[in-house]
Amino acid sequence: MSKFLIIRFSSIGDIVLTTPVIRCLKKQVPNSEIHFLTKSSFASIVENNPYIDKIQLLSNSWELLLQQLRLEKYDYVIDLHHNLRTFRLKSDLRVKSFSFNKLNIQKWFFTKLKWNFLPDEHIVDRYLKTVKQFGVSNDGDGLDYFLPKNEKLQQMDIPISHRMGYVGFAIGALHNTKKLPLAKMKELCNQIKYPIILLGGKEDAEIGELVAAVDSIKIFNACGKFSLNESAVLVQNSKLIIAHDTGLMHIAAALKKPIISIWGNTVPEFGMKPYYGNFNIQNTIVEVHGLKCRPCSKIGHQQCPKSHFNCMNQQNISEIATSVMNILGNANNTN
Repeated sequence: MSKFLIIRFSSIGDIVLTTPVIRCLKKQVPNSEIHFLTKSSFASIVENNPYIDKIQLLSNSWELLLQQLRLEKYDYVIDLHHNLRTFRLKSDLRVKSFSFNKLNIQKWFFTKLKWNFLPDEHIVDRYLKTVKQFGVSNDGDGLDYFLPKNEKLQQMDIPISHRMGYVGFAIGALHNTKKLPLAKMKELCNQIKYPIILLGGKEDAEIGELVAAVDSIKIFNACGKFSLNESAVLVQNSKLIIAHDTGLMHIAAALKKPIISIWGNTVPEFGMKPYYGNFNIQNTIVEVHGLKCRPCSKIGHQQCPKSHFNCMNQQNISEIATSVMNILGNANNTN
């Protein structure tokens, strides 16, 4: 038997993007045992994954964590986070390890000099390279997100006006330069002639209320009202998802939903666009081309370094709304 420890501490989207590695390793390596190490705040993302035998949680006590991991006697460590903390952990465990290449030098050239030396390769395929020496290959089944059976929404949890169908709009992002300005969100929701549910965490609730005020009947603000898994149920039950470059976008891809992704300071060339594997799902990427300042960061900023925020302020909202209605029309025609 081979015993693996896979490490990815954060965040939502990055953890969801590791799921093909977990699944392929478990299914393709005979008698393998898979443990997954993450932060406790992200445990709900993987706790229902049937391909994980045990979840290890990053604790406040490094020595206690190290003691627990040593007792497991791992054969291999698969490091999909690759930072100083995981370097220290691998050094302390003294187990053969394989690390994900973050391509930070290439990203630096892209963000600072706008020279793109990045491979035309999704991050999922780069993750999978860490386990290729075990004979593991991409099975084409895309991402996984397993919803707990006991965490289901009732019809009464959403308005009557939305029970026959709705568009999910994930309005949040960790960094402001990855999300539409409030005025653009309002404009988009105003132009979509279909019920909308706004998705996000508690930190998005206030903005959600301002957006929902555009039309309090058509728009339901669910931000901060549901857990992550409950929000994932809302994603699963939606007709399509509009999202920024965030975790809910990747959850939507795992649940095989059509996605309209809106990109600001980051770019799909970083390898983080919606990933469906071999599934043919409608996926529209929306970005402002021709900006010399973009990408300005591999992660994001709280405000535009150039102050103009053209990567979002120049988004064609009418075209996005038209794309939404076209997808809805195609879905209705196939039902």
